[in-house]
Amino acid sequence: MRTLVEDYDIVVVGAGHAGCEAALAGARLGLNTVMFTVSVDSIALMPCNPNVGGSSKGHLVRELDALGGEMGKNIDKTFIQSKMLNCSKGPAVHSLRAQADKQAYSNEMRKTLENTPNLTIKQGEVTKLLVEDGKITGVKTYSGATYNCKAVVLCTGTYLKARCIYGDVSNYTGPNGLQAANYLTDSLKELGIEMFRFKTGTPARIAGNTIDYSKMEEQFGDERVVPFSFSTNPEDVQIEQKSCWLTYTNEKTHEIIRANLDRSPLYSGMIEGTGPRYCPSIEDKVVRFADKNRHQVFIEPEGLYTNEMYIGGMSSSLPEDVQEEMYHSVPGLEHAKIVKNAYAIEYDCINPRQLYPTLEFKKIKGLFSGGQFNGSSGYEEAAAQGLIAGINAALEVKGQEQLILDRSEAYIGVLIDDLVTKENHEPYRMMTSRAEYRLLLRQDNADLSLELLLPVQKITFARLLSLVSLNLLGALALRMMYRYAYKCGNQETTRGKFLSILLHTFSGIEAGNEKEVQKIKVAIIGAGRVGVSLAEELLNNAEAAYIPRCFIDINREKVGRDIHGIPVWSEDEATFKRLGEFEVQEIIFAIPSMDAKKKKALYDYYKDAGYKLKVYDYPTVYAAGGKRHLREFDIEELLFR
Repeated sequence: MRTLVEDYDIVVVGAGHAGCEAALAGARLGLNTVMFTVSVDSIALMPCNPNVGGSSKGHLVRELDALGGEMGKNIDKTFIQSKMLNCSKGPAVHSLRAQADKQAYSNEMRKTLENTPNLTIKQGEVTKLLVEDGKITGVKTYSGATYNCKAVVLCTGTYLKARCIYGDVSNYTGPNGLQAANYLTDSLKELGIEMFRFKTGTPARIAGNTIDYSKMEEQFGDERVVPFSFSTNPEDVQIEQKSCWLTYTNEKTHEIIRANLDRSPLYSGMIEGTGPRYCPSIEDKVVRFADKNRHQVFIEPEGLYTNEMYIGGMSSSLPEDVQEEMYHSVPGLEHAKIVKNAYAIEYDCINPRQLYPTLEFKKIKGLFSGGQFNGSSGYEEAAAQGLIAGINAALEVKGQEQLILDRSEAYIGVLIDDLVTKENHEPYRMMTSRAEYRLLLRQDNADLSLELLLPVQKITFARLLSLVSLNLLGALALRMMYRYAYKCGNQETTRGKFLSILLHTFSGIEAGNEKEVQKIKVAIIGAGRVGVSLAEELLNNAEAAYIPRCFIDINREKVGRDIHGIPVWSEDEATFKRLGEFEVQEIIFAIPSMDAKKKKALYDYYKDAGYKLKVYDYPTVYAAGGKRHLREFDIEELLFR
């Protein structure tokens, strides 16, 4: 029987958050890419909470954006509420979180995918991997069609042999009632891939017009919204926001749950998969935290044009009648009508220790994977892995050195390293506590932190341009161009001249002329906005391009969180110890607004400690040198107008 045969460079299986980033990376790198999905209407679907970011996850999205990913840009276009979390703590754990318009997010991502050159979207189920002599050669679909390729990226999410469960009801279906992928697991096992069975869940969705909000606490977004993407104009995200609401479970809620635990699939043995420890169902909370008489419940809108409200904090797999009684016991939900029942979902995934840090399978050359298929949880973790898998699949096809992020370079590096080196017998969730270098790896300096990839990976900018388009590099490329703008002269700068200077500047890197980047060489101490302004300019000059550095703000509370691109530490004894730990070689004082006595005392303090010191008493570097300050916006206009 004759069947369809087509040829591509890269095949991406799945169109969730990992699949979207992987497909975009492959296509933007100039390779002919096809992305398969069981339904084109489920592209970038948010089957659980429709939000992006949160603690540590906001860091991942910022890093993703710095590397050219799409998630940050997409949520900036479709959010309905945005909030910076953990603001009462230090800036290392500040994390941006945005509530999305669920349908708008999916539609906007689909629009981006459909308008990306080199990218084809196909609705169909991939059922078999084709491998010859330990190398991937293509895939087969349920219809029998063959798609030959040089690399495959598996981003199947929670669809592999998926089963949705609540009470005694069990359906072999994917999230939101979508078709499951029931055949690919068998192909993977035939190839010797070790599989796990994991579980996650989601709460009920309730009709918003049946909720009594007067019994709840209103939760507002930030007055001044900070965008996720470094390329988004901050003024474009200052919109009217939707409110969320906070209520609590109570002892009556807990009694209903305890009385029906024998009917819960979690405790009856009906569910076989392992669930996420850090996102427990309400049944788990009541059992594991029996001393707590209440738990938070967040009521969050699913979009601007729907009445559905997400009941955060009350995911469940209890029977339908118990869910009705349980939700009605919560203040404000006494008369609420359930639109969609809560359910648990089981699915197949792999043991990620079978992967290299590039996310390529050790057993099969050219086969990569990302997302929940790798045993992780969360949209942001999935998107980050998808981007790295997509980039490395493209580099594999091109026969070029692949990208590996170290734990010291990015949260993404921590995420992937944990997955591929540690035993994970439950869905992995990213947390700030997992990142040893979290004081340096903040969400607001992700673009500058990842610039160190260039010398560390020993990739010249010339070579990088052949691998990654300017669009994919995004804010990262713009930041580097900004740095070297001063060498060009404002009026005569052109794209061609910029690139020639960049190529010349980076040409010596592979020859071994790069500076060592293992230690922080320069610490800049500043105070107030003027000190910060000077520090930013010092950090952004060409001479400092490959010198690891930090910025210490002695009046941190006066600065706020709008300092992007440089680590902000407070000046205290702990900071001094950290400087010793990182073997800082030189300290620059950028504190013109500081009291002279205090400045001298601080100067003597560090001089006595043996540091080499420089002092700047000018308002800005450019005031001292008579140079005009060229803003990032000016450069963007010169390059892209």
